[in-house]
Amino acid sequence: MAGISTHVLDADRGRPAPGIRIDLSVKEEGRWRMVKSLITNADGRTDGPVLPAAEAEVREYQLEFHTDAYFRARSGRETDEAFVDNAVVRFSIFDVKQHYHVPLLCTPGSCTTYRGS
Repeated sequence: MAGISTHVLDADRGRPAPGIRIDLSVKEEGRWRMVKSLITNADGRTDGPVLPAAEAEVREYQLEFHTDAYFRARSGRETDEAFVDNAVVRFSIFDVKQHYHVPLLCTPGSCTTYRGS
């Protein structure tokens, strides 16, 4: 399996984060161009790949995770508690035969990512 996949975990609650919009962009001539938006499902994953293997190219990519709206919508949270707005992860595909999994672990006060498997 190649291409790009992701999932989002609400580390504050210890469960998947459904309903988060994720924007995929590519870098072209020094500027970011949005390609598409996806929404996480009940498992915190997208229903299909972020980028199918057949569409993967050697280039720079950006995933913008709209975690701000997710945390604002959660009950029991003050809107001013969030420290992190939308999390932006920029990375490069250097081998289109490889799979690039980009998970996001988030709380209102932090986020982290890594290259998953």
